Amino acid sequence: KYTVYILECSDGSYYVGVTNNIDRRFAEHQNGYSEKSYTHTRRPVKLVYQEHYQYVLDAIAREKQLKGWRRAKKEALINGREEDLPGLSSSTNPRNRGIAQSNIHEYVTVSMSR
Repeated sequence: KYTVYILECSDGSYYVGVTNNIDRRFAEHQNGYSEKSYTHTRRPVKLVYQEHYQYVLDAIAREKQLKGWRRAKKEALINGREEDLPGLSSSTNPRNRGIAQSNIHEYVTVSMSR
């Protein structure tokens, strides 16, 4: 099982990642495992969203998709406002017409922690 996750950092920014062990990876972020990590200087972090996938390639595709989203769209997802997502899509934004979105083959479960 693979997890795509979003962390809220202490500076209010978001970090999107993928892992095969969310508990271990969250602890690494929280404990500053790598000084080169984006989250190292932005601790503490809070796990605000996660999705689970059976296949790693689907999880990686979703991670890349979420990393490309603007803040407002990530926040709609985090807050469970799925109905707002189409209006926040780059394909509906006149500035970004023609930008392709990733396709996800299998979406297993979604859970949120607040």
